[in-house]
Amino acid sequence: MISAVVVLFCGLCALLFALAAARRAQRGHVLAATLNALFAVAMLCAATAAALVGVDLASYARLTHEAPVAELRFRQEGNQRYFAEVLHPDGEREGFVLAGDEWQLDARVLKWRGAATMIGFDSVFRLDRIGGRYRDITLERTAPRTVFELARPRGVDVWSLAQRFHRFLPWVDALYGSATYLPMADGAHYAVSISATGLLARPLNREAREAVAGWH
Repeated sequence: MISAVVVLFCGLCALLFALAAARRAQRGHVLAATLNALFAVAMLCAATAAALVGVDLASYARLTHEAPVAELRFRQEGNQRYFAEVLHPDGEREGFVLAGDEWQLDARVLKWRGAATMIGFDSVFRLDRIGGRYRDITLERTAPRTVFELARPRGVDVWSLAQRFHRFLPWVDALYGSATYLPMADGAHYAVSISATGLLARPLNREAREAVAGWH
């Protein structure tokens, strides 16, 4: 919403400067026409940048309290091999085959401060990846690894820009990765949510509770 307002404002300014440049060019005021044309181009570039940032931020979900992230269901397909179904809050489903004893879900979190919060920017999050983990460190180093991307940046990658230029972005309070992991088991069903402290995972059925209870 905020990015749309910025895009409209910058687009309107670009139009006004372009009209002013055309009028001054008709009157023979070359310097004034050139300056107005440059301002029009600058406003157009600003509108484009705001639109690209808005497209990327739209792929994040607002975080104002603990919010559901996903539900995970597992079906064992072999020794240390599980089919994982990820059910997103919007109803979208994805399936992955994970190797190991545990699953791990990662998310990206962006928190704002100062003027950004005053104009309506909430903390936002986006799932990043899901992967399998081995309980044994030796296997973790040597056995086949499985990890899958859950989201790809659209438009301008705000996360990467915030990481790279964090010192120059005073309205970005924090950006960090959050992860949670629990054991995989045949028939296990988990719910994952996120709060201000990061990702939280809870078992939803007997198979998941037994897996967590016997987890070492």
